[in-house]
Order: sequence, then structure tokens, then C-alpha cells
Amino acid sequence: MSRATSSPNNRATRPDIAEQLAEAIFSGVYAPGDFVPKELDLCEQYSVSRSTVRSALQTLVAAGMVKRISGQGSRVRELAEWHLLDPRVSDWMARFAQPNPRIRREIFAFRVAVEPFVARLAAENATAADLLAIETAYHGMIRALETPDHLYQGVSHDDHDVAFHEAIFAATHNLLWSQISHVLKPAIALLVETSNHSADELNDSMERHRLLMEAIRLRQPEQAEAAALSVLERTGLDLGLEGLSSHLPTLRLPGVGRLEPS
Repeated sequence: MSRATSSPNNRATRPDIAEQLAEAIFSGVYAPGDFVPKELDLCEQYSVSRSTVRSALQTLVAAGMVKRISGQGSRVRELAEWHLLDPRVSDWMARFAQPNPRIRREIFAFRVAVEPFVARLAAENATAADLLAIETAYHGMIRALETPDHLYQGVSHDDHDVAFHEAIFAATHNLLWSQISHVLKPAIALLVETSNHSADELNDSMERHRLLMEAIRLRQPEQAEAAALSVLERTGLDLGLEGLSSHLPTLRLPGVGRLEPS
């Protein structure tokens, strides 16, 4: 009787050790090459059994984040080995990687390489429904900025921003790009949240988004590609990633001059 009534509560309050270790790894508490605490230390820290700790560590092994070394413990693997496209790992990244400058730079570099091409495809393939989704997200961003709490229809400015980029991926009508957008959504959200919260010129950012939307609507692939680069240039400046944003091509878009790193 006692076991039947207490077990669910125990499960409900049991700490997610894998998640807590992932947070420490993503935030840089344990860097690649470092060992996480030993099994017995984790058992004592979380007041759980050794089998529970081993299960948590195995979750991180399966995620490519740690490697079990016989007689030594669990060592954090190099970032290139982490399964960043695994949904659980990408979720951890979105929630825990904000203090980690290397991960922010890697995500930004990936977006610079990919999103201009995706914008070009969207300009070539977008349907009326796609354009509506992009426009709805854009207007959600604008309306959210007009409110004190940056919410519009209960959705934050950041989430409208993520929806804007996700709708562009969907507008390619390529199965792989659409799937990648779903997997990358937490990673994009990480940069959107960080850049928007540190942006000095949100109006400039919104104008760059508008030009991207218009280029897709008018089916102008080259202009869409350039506009996507312009959006990312603003993101790079707001993130303080001058080293990467300064390598973006010089952009000449109506109403938007090239911004030099400060």
C-alpha cells in the first residue's frame, strides 16, 4: 500500500540528473576534456541509487556529450561529437547554452551559411499560404514591440521572430529543409532571444526582416538572399560577433546601409 502511493511522488520529485549535467556542460562548467563528478559523488549529491546515476550518464553518452572511460569516469567529449540535432540535445542547447560563446558562434556561422540559400529557395517556391505565414509572424513581431511586455496575442516577440524564420524554411517546399527547421528551432531561438534582448536598434532589425519578406513575396531570389544576409548581419552585431559579421558581403538594400561593427 505504502509503496503504491509513494512511488509516483518519488518519481515526480526525482531530479533529472542527465538534464542538470547537460546544463553544466552546455554552460561551460564542464568543458570538453573535463571529467564530470564520479558516480558515487553524484549518488550522494542527488540522494539516488547508482543505477539511476548510470542511467543518466548513459543518456549523455547516447547524446554524444560524454564518454565513459573504464577506471576513470565520464569525460566531456569535444563539441563536434555532440549530437546537436537530436531533439533533446537541441532543447538543452536552447535552454542552457546562452553563456557559451563558442556555441553561439557556431550556430551563427551555420545560419550565415544556410539561411541566404533557404531565402532564395523560398522566393522561388513560396505559395500564398507560405507568404501569409511569413507576414503573420512579421506583424506579430511588430505588434509585440508596441506592448510593454513585448507580447502579442499571448506570444512573445522572440517566438514570433522564430516563427518568421521557420516559415521561410517551410516555404522552400523541400522536405529536408523543412525538417531541419524543426530540429534547429531551439538553436535559432537561442540566437533570437540573445540578439533581440541586446539589440540597440530593433527598428533597424525589423526593417531588415521586412525587406526579406518583401523579396520573397515579390519572387526575387537574389534580393531575398541579400536580405537574409542583412538580417544576419544585424544579428551578428547585436550578439557582439563582430569577427563573423564583418566577413559578410557588403549589402546594398534600399533603406538599409551596411552597419560596421562598433
